[in-house]
Amino acid sequence: MRSRLLVAAVGVPALLYVVLWGPPLLMLAALALLAGIGGGELYHCAGGERDPFLAVAAVFIPCMTVGWYYSRPQYVGIWFILSTLAVFTYAICRGGAVRFQQIAAVLFGGIAIGYAFSSFIQIYNSGVSRGYLLLPFILSFGCDTFAYFTGLAMGRHKLAPKVSPKKTVEGSIGGLAGNVLCGLVFAWVMNRWFSGDVPYGAMAVLALFCGAVAQVGDLSFSLIKREFGVKDYGKIFFAHGGVLDRFDSVLFVAPALAALMQFLNVT
Repeated sequence: MRSRLLVAAVGVPALLYVVLWGPPLLMLAALALLAGIGGGELYHCAGGERDPFLAVAAVFIPCMTVGWYYSRPQYVGIWFILSTLAVFTYAICRGGAVRFQQIAAVLFGGIAIGYAFSSFIQIYNSGVSRGYLLLPFILSFGCDTFAYFTGLAMGRHKLAPKVSPKKTVEGSIGGLAGNVLCGLVFAWVMNRWFSGDVPYGAMAVLALFCGAVAQVGDLSFSLIKREFGVKDYGKIFFAHGGVLDRFDSVLFVAPALAALMQFLNVT
């Protein structure tokens, strides 16, 4: 608990500064760094035998994915194609020494994780208030926190015992309910102090949807860990684990929010 409080005491103010007040280049650097670390963690977990080229590619590709979304979003598809060609060309040149498991870890980490972190840039570029950049965190961490304490207090029925034995149906319901509360508080703050016009009903539905997405994200990365027999992806956040342990649900919620905002033309 002490290490968790320490991470929160340092991480929350840093997150608020980068998201709300920091210059765009600082936000870009933070997102690229997190994406690179996350890609490296995934390759370390699922990549099997270590290969120097692929280990570097696992970090480099997600970093550059975020960078391309910042400076050349119209050409991101080209970057994905070039990355895929480069990794498979290297595997072919190695004459079968590189397994598909390694290729998949590098490309999934590079493209999917990089894309997920770049969703914050997409939200930022949409022209909305920077306060909305907090929403993926609020609707991810809020769900996780309420689910944890609800499950601790009254959890009886296992939710997905073969994937995450400690998660319960009661905790899941508590997480969804808590997420709705967090969404309504966010809407109230935006409307009260930032001249927002956030409909409470729409926010409640959005928070409920994102709560479900957050739980899928959490369980998805737990599924990968369980398959490869690891407890945590890393130790960068001490008791919180690595980037993928701490941001697993955020990596699902952020792209979902960015896509919804674009679809609904929220500006």
